[in-house]
Amino acid sequence: MELINLIFRLGVLFAIYGFLWFFIELLFQLLIGSRKRTLGEIYFVKTVKYLFLVNVTFLFCLEYALHEPVYQINYTHLVPSLIILIVYFLGKLQKKEQRVQLMSNFTQGMNDVPFNRQWEMALIVLCGVAFTGLMFYPYLAENAVSMWFRQNILKIEHAVFIGFIFKVIGFFFLISMFMKMLNALNYIVSGKPLLDVRTGNGTKKNHGDDSFDDFEEIDDTKLSE
Repeated sequence: MELINLIFRLGVLFAIYGFLWFFIELLFQLLIGSRKRTLGEIYFVKTVKYLFLVNVTFLFCLEYALHEPVYQINYTHLVPSLIILIVYFLGKLQKKEQRVQLMSNFTQGMNDVPFNRQWEMALIVLCGVAFTGLMFYPYLAENAVSMWFRQNILKIEHAVFIGFIFKVIGFFFLISMFMKMLNALNYIVSGKPLLDVRTGNGTKKNHGDDSFDDFEEIDDTKLSE
């Protein structure tokens, strides 16, 4: 039950973080105007985005004492949170690759699409290392930017109407994570996934996850053009 609650909470966290980051991306796009961003700029911004998400996720593994500026690390949440975070990043990479494949069918070549798989994988590895490093130096997580994200995520989560919307997204994220876990387990046992994402069943399975990623990835699909 505690794992279910953790996955649900992280789903809400990821969705609200993406919502807040969209406005940061929008501000950045206004600053550079109509100039097309280079691949290096795109991945620099994405690296900052992912690392702060790692930081904020780690903050939600800390338990703060009431009316006291001290915290304790909830070690039972650390490893599951890291696994969920990595699976989340890998899921986004898979969806990005599918988008690239679809877009490449309508363009002259892969160079027209702002995507580099090696950088994507290196970024995911960097995020895993950063999360692990925070386990040894947890005080680094309490920087001004990450604390701002944490406070605003909690405010939005506890808001009546918009908070409910993000909780619905968190529910679909929970279902999606369980389906991915079942797929992985079935693949280990039988050598075949339970549901193939290329089939109609796979598309239906990921409907909730697709809704979540499409909502959060507004910056990738719109602002990178």
